[in-house]
Amino acid sequence: MYHLIVFLPLVGFLIAGLFAKSIGSKGCEYITTGLMITSAILSWVAFISFAYSQADPFTIPVLQWISSGDLNVNWALRIDTLTVVMLVVVNTVSSLVHMYSIGYMHHDPHRPRFFAYLSLFTFAMLMLVTSDNLLQMFFGWEGVGLASYLLIGFWFKKPAANAAAIKAFVVNRVGDFGFALGIFGVFYMFNTIELSTIFANVENVANAEGTVMSFLGYKLGADAAMTVVCLLLFMGAMGKSAQFLLHTWLPDAMEGPTPVSALIHAATMVTAGVFLVARMSPLFEYSQTALTFVTLVGATTAFFAATIGLVQNDIKRVIAYSTCSQLGYMFVALGVGAYGAAIFHLFTHAFFKALLFLGAGSVIHAVSDEQDMRKMGGLRKHIPKTYWMMMIGTVALTGLGIPGTVLGTAGFFSKDAIIESAFVGQNAYAGYAFALLVVAALFTSFYSWRLIFMTFHGKPRASVDVMSHVHESPNVMLIPLYILAAGALLAGVVFHDAFVGHVTDGHHEGWYNEFWRTALYAGENNKILETFHQVPKLVKWSPFIAMAIGLILAWWMYIKSPYIPRELAKQHPGLYSFLLNKWYFDELYDFIFVCPAKWIGHFLWKKGDGWLIDGFGPNGISARVLDVTGRVVKLQSGYLYHYAFAMMIGIAALITWSMFGGAG
Repeated sequence: MYHLIVFLPLVGFLIAGLFAKSIGSKGCEYITTGLMITSAILSWVAFISFAYSQADPFTIPVLQWISSGDLNVNWALRIDTLTVVMLVVVNTVSSLVHMYSIGYMHHDPHRPRFFAYLSLFTFAMLMLVTSDNLLQMFFGWEGVGLASYLLIGFWFKKPAANAAAIKAFVVNRVGDFGFALGIFGVFYMFNTIELSTIFANVENVANAEGTVMSFLGYKLGADAAMTVVCLLLFMGAMGKSAQFLLHTWLPDAMEGPTPVSALIHAATMVTAGVFLVARMSPLFEYSQTALTFVTLVGATTAFFAATIGLVQNDIKRVIAYSTCSQLGYMFVALGVGAYGAAIFHLFTHAFFKALLFLGAGSVIHAVSDEQDMRKMGGLRKHIPKTYWMMMIGTVALTGLGIPGTVLGTAGFFSKDAIIESAFVGQNAYAGYAFALLVVAALFTSFYSWRLIFMTFHGKPRASVDVMSHVHESPNVMLIPLYILAAGALLAGVVFHDAFVGHVTDGHHEGWYNEFWRTALYAGENNKILETFHQVPKLVKWSPFIAMAIGLILAWWMYIKSPYIPRELAKQHPGLYSFLLNKWYFDELYDFIFVCPAKWIGHFLWKKGDGWLIDGFGPNGISARVLDVTGRVVKLQSGYLYHYAFAMMIGIAALITWSMFGGAG
């Protein structure tokens, strides 16, 4: 079964990529989508049969990959609870994106290539999450990077799409460099890159005495070496999951088709970094410094991205910055040791974020490819099904629910678990994280409801011609929204006890230990699972209060008094421009990295190639080289006696050199 789950998307990619002319666009759509739906159904079967049983983790050999000295790597599928959770997330969202794309990409002439890329993207992510060793994980890691480049730049005739694809590829290479160094460090410390062997020996290595590793000329003990390796691994996670400083590629990825955005933001690519840290939790638990840094970066990202989302006008970019912010929440959970809460939010986030992106695609489809919310408004009555699906996605993202009850959306259960975990976290930045996450929750509520009010409420701001063509999406696009909406509403209450457990009479109960077993590791000093359920009531209610304030402010500013945003922008032009221009990170990186690189390239072109190589003589050095080589080739006459004569001269010269002391 697991072979089918993993390799069916690869089969779909090969069929659509190699036989498109034979089977046609419809054939490519139906075959790839059918294979993905099959893989998704099998993923749910695997999830239920494994996660809720007492089965031990196991590996499924595929083939022997590398056998060289100390490095022996087998291509195998590692099956544990974390794996089956990720299989459900990846394949469920991908199958729905495939189905949705049949309608959304209906008029695109290159549909076979698009569906082939989607299936390749899914296969690469499956390779990543089922990896049994770090090299296989790196193979999947680079595979999703390649597929994201192909899909973001799918409309390659658009300069903006090409630029966005290159930007995503280059920024991710920065993080991947750190990830590669981290893999080297793990191999140096453990003499293996096989995950089960690493996890079995991590305690011995962490408690080793003396020098464990040399790094940049420094001799490191076990604690310092573990910290360096974990930070390098996290550098890779920062790139893939678009964390602060390596986040700039994610909003620009919106240049790809909307289904691509849903796949990247909900199930693949950006979740890879969260998965990496969760998978390597046995190492991170032995480095409090690394966990503290993860907390700091996650909290900063959650707040930073939320501030930018407040003023964006592109409907897809608002949701993109929401993804960036929610990923920050997940990393905070990982940083304070609440690994179950991080994966729980990854799981629920996949449903409501895919729902929001595909819902936004339905809106764009209805208004003739317009993405600026300032040119929308009044769409509620024209596309009511899309409106209610977006409403469900919004209440799930903002975390609507009543603390202390089972009344709540998916985001309510998972996001509140992270905020409560940050409150009781033991590292130095846990308090900082708690404060920023609550503020980010307020901002999230504001910009999410701002999107709803600007898009669907008020008077229409689009042209009469556009409004006359507004229409609801076909069922092939709406059915995926209905399924995702069910997940956005119910995933939290159904899976809460399994992912994060619950407390009764002060004692921890629930399915947590039986569910995760050894898939997530918490050290002896990690008591967060027992403590985060027992926070004060004000802490439990703080996300709800923040959500309510954000909703009221959005209603006041965009429904009751819609002139207020313009007045605020005029009164605070500096702050407004700062947020609208995304804290000027693009301009800063352009100044620090892009402009010097262009200057060096221009200098080498004009001075090196133009002045030096082509500048001397009538036609430059290149012409002189051609002259010399033209004369030299004449020595190759093809006559044997010419070559014999040259050999005799050489022998005579060698004997003369030896006679006059050359040998001495």
